[in-house]
Amino acid sequence: MRTTEDLHTLTGAYALHALGEDERAAFRRHMKNCPPCVQEVAEFSATAARLGLAESDAPRPDSREQVLRRIAGVRQEPPRTVEPDRPRWTAALRARRASPWALTACVAAAAAFGGLAAWQQEQADQARTQAHRAQAHAEAITSVLAAPDARTTTARLAGGASATVVTSRSLNQGVFVSARMSPPPSGKVYQLWLDDHGTMRSAGLMDSDRTSQTVLLHGPVEKASALGMTVEPAGGSDRPTSAPIALMSLPA
Repeated sequence: MRTTEDLHTLTGAYALHALGEDERAAFRRHMKNCPPCVQEVAEFSATAARLGLAESDAPRPDSREQVLRRIAGVRQEPPRTVEPDRPRWTAALRARRASPWALTACVAAAAAFGGLAAWQQEQADQARTQAHRAQAHAEAITSVLAAPDARTTTARLAGGASATVVTSRSLNQGVFVSARMSPPPSGKVYQLWLDDHGTMRSAGLMDSDRTSQTVLLHGPVEKASALGMTVEPAGGSDRPTSAPIALMSLPA
């Protein structure tokens, strides 16, 4: 029987569907009372999806040129030496008149295929870039949480929500973890602020569609004495425009 501490280590295996039925059921029960595991599973699942897209096979770069070369080498049907009867002559004339249009259609199809190949390549490149960014972001969060000098501050927020700040002075970085947050008002967003002994600077925006999330704080934490959260217009503000709904002292 796995302990609760052991279950915390199964987030990656659960997200990749690598658990047996008994472990999967036990981990599902565990997640009901463990918001950090819920958040971690969501992040692993999103990263795995991006990595899957990054492995898409793109068409060969020379596919378009090959199609165009083959079209140029196709000979048109020569004219008949014996005049056929009227109906067959009409059909042949229509076919000969249509041949330039058919060739144009083939060229257009080849061009479209080349455009599709370029679009697929662009999509694959974007997926790889997003996967790399997600991996770097996840590694930065993991580094802070696992740092030997990591310090934690936890607070209870309105409506039963909770917030935790983990900072590492050696890495000069911090991570904010929230659980059961109520959605902000329409057209608003939660914004985090680092308090440099009275000077507030933005530390990042929270995702308004998620009630539990992990945010890597923007900027160094070495001079910060506290972390605050305010409700700001969508897109964030240069400086706080409302009273903080949370203010947490950071460990020295």
